[in-house]
Amino acid sequence: MTLKYGCNPHQKVAFVAAPAGASLPFKVVNGRPGYINLLDAVNAWALVVELKQALNKPAATSFKHVSPAGAAVAAPLSAVLAEAYEAQGKELTPLATAYLRARNADPMSSFGDFVAVSDIVDEATAKILKPEVSDGIIAPGYEPAALAILSAKKGGNFIVLQGDPESVRRGGLEYRELGGAVFAQERNTRVFSIEDMTGEGKEVTGQKLEGGPGPLPEGAVDDLVLASVAVKYTQSNSVGYAMGGQMVGIGAGQQSRVDCVKLAGRKVKTWFLRQHPKVLALPFKKGTKRQDRVNARVRYIEGDFTPAEYEQWKAMFDSEPEPMTDAERKDFLKTLDGVTLASDAFFPFRDSIDIASELGVKFVAQPGGSRADGEVISTAEDYGMRMVFHGVRAFHH
Repeated sequence: MTLKYGCNPHQKVAFVAAPAGASLPFKVVNGRPGYINLLDAVNAWALVVELKQALNKPAATSFKHVSPAGAAVAAPLSAVLAEAYEAQGKELTPLATAYLRARNADPMSSFGDFVAVSDIVDEATAKILKPEVSDGIIAPGYEPAALAILSAKKGGNFIVLQGDPESVRRGGLEYRELGGAVFAQERNTRVFSIEDMTGEGKEVTGQKLEGGPGPLPEGAVDDLVLASVAVKYTQSNSVGYAMGGQMVGIGAGQQSRVDCVKLAGRKVKTWFLRQHPKVLALPFKKGTKRQDRVNARVRYIEGDFTPAEYEQWKAMFDSEPEPMTDAERKDFLKTLDGVTLASDAFFPFRDSIDIASELGVKFVAQPGGSRADGEVISTAEDYGMRMVFHGVRAFHH
């Protein structure tokens, strides 16, 4: 299939092909996909297929530049989250809720994303996606009404792909040519499961307690699986924070793991502070565009305006908003609790756990295998965290 161009417009010759004797893992239903679109689509498709297999719930992800900006499974929205996500009064089927959660993990990063969902797209999901700035979607199929809505997006150029679930499970070798060298490796078909988090000997904290640490809460197990699957498809080094069936901060592609923890942690803080009463009460002028509202809320939370930027920002409101103080931010963040952190490889030092402790993290999943495992486990126990060593490294490049 010939593509518009490669990663950049000056790379004119670009196409995608299936290996001999195989077929592409998708069919084009609408639009003309580009090189990066398909890199996002193939990775995003694998993520949601694995999540659905692991947790048996509708799953969704929002991809940008070959890493997820967000991922989620279907779970009811609280009234506060519904308000923060501007979902009041909208029909929310399980799949629509999963997509809404995935898109709202980091809505600034999701601007112009590629979407993947695990189930046949219904009309409610299509209506939630319709107003968003997005390049395309991949799903196992589409209800006629949903397909009509999506095919009309972007003047009829919205990319709609139908994914093949079996393509994700195929083994064999995969190849990449780079700089005149051809690389080959066995495809990573190792998938995460609930057993990876709950099997005998997986949890490494609380072993000295009488009777052991006890079973993990059901919601925490789901979040441990969700976060581990999400970072598996994130450019390494990567970590991810999850809460309530939704990724709430993903850090991708940092050379230092602790920098990943900090980057993703900043996104967690922004996600949580979007639920602050002051943010929910911002008095936007009627007619302010959705993405402008999203960006304005984030900038209000960050608060580090230049004078010229602030003048432009406050023009979006009927009255000048009262600033959020540092004390208000800190007090609100102290209420964050029950967060899960997953890493695609071991934590080499305790510093990542120290930082995570300030973000309400109570559950951690990692492969283990560091010389510092003992210190990391001890640090987690000092903070009252429960840590699972699932033994699966998940680098992705």
